[in-house]
Amino acid sequence: MAGTTLPTPLYGLYEEQIGFSELIVTVVFAVYALGVIAALLVAGDFSDILGRRPVLLFALGLSVLSAVCFLGESGLPLLFVGRLLSGFSAGLLSGAATAAVLELAPPELHGQAAFAATAANMGGLGCGPLLSGFLAQYAPWPLRLPFLVHIALLVAALAVTRALPETVARRTPRPPLRPQGMVVPPETREAFVPAGLAAFAGFSLLGLFTAVAPGFISQVLGEHNLAVTGVVVFSAFCSSTVGQSLMGRVGVRRALPTGCLVLTAGMAIVASSLLMESLPVLVAGAVVGGLGQGLAFRAAMTSVSAVAPNDRRGATISAFFVVAYVGISLPVVGVGALALALGLRDAGLVFAACVILLSAGVGVFLLRRPPQTD
Repeated sequence: MAGTTLPTPLYGLYEEQIGFSELIVTVVFAVYALGVIAALLVAGDFSDILGRRPVLLFALGLSVLSAVCFLGESGLPLLFVGRLLSGFSAGLLSGAATAAVLELAPPELHGQAAFAATAANMGGLGCGPLLSGFLAQYAPWPLRLPFLVHIALLVAALAVTRALPETVARRTPRPPLRPQGMVVPPETREAFVPAGLAAFAGFSLLGLFTAVAPGFISQVLGEHNLAVTGVVVFSAFCSSTVGQSLMGRVGVRRALPTGCLVLTAGMAIVASSLLMESLPVLVAGAVVGGLGQGLAFRAAMTSVSAVAPNDRRGATISAFFVVAYVGISLPVVGVGALALALGLRDAGLVFAACVILLSAGVGVFLLRRPPQTD
């Protein structure tokens, strides 16, 4: 997952080298999210049929190919291909890896396993910008070395994955592999809808920090240190992981609405940072917003996976991630388009207002009708 956000601090360097606008940055980022969504819609249940391990190995292989595209980068086409392959990889990995972690854990450790899965997801996304930001700022080959290091990490991950036991029993005859679309079993829908809206709002915040915040930090705040950009983005994902760790103490029924309301407060602080043009306030918004996103995300994931039938858990989790990745892609493209007309700061303010309304609305709804699982 670190590879999917590895280019985040590097977009400014690509802008200088290739020459493109903030809108193109958000489109390049959105291509990744479209790859995730396509993989989830087409192959979200493949791991339920083929097994978790083959799908995980294939996803890691796609991530290697994505890094190779960035190593050979000579213009926008390879950037798009690399981001698309990264999206395919993340889409295959998200549902299959989450289901595998849950199934590999003994029943008494199911709660810890759910945290491990979501923390690895968010933690990996946060470590990508941190790694590439420091390497690009303080090491040679700023547009090459981060991807060489990532390939080395992927080789290690491939070796570990090959040693994992398979958790899906083979079925004879094997069901055909066909695109599944959005699979939301009827018995999960009551939990799925509010959980999906909470994930959409939370991932919109993450999309802002991974696609737009680097441009704001450099263009508006005048901070050109790539390591600083990596730390700011990392702070959002790191606090998300902390928020996830709190869910067990709070409980799903309270964590989901509370997370949405904390996310609302975080977005309000981010909006204040845009008005004040303050880096410390932006970091505070990242921390508070990430905390709320993590709390709501883990609670949403737990509530959905708890009501999903065993034979469709991978497909149901994949559908949940489809909603989340629509949230991480479409809004930030809107920000990029608005930035052409309004400027980056005002576009960010419009975005923040929309997320505040959505997350506050979902939080209030869940306070009145909390999830049934705990």
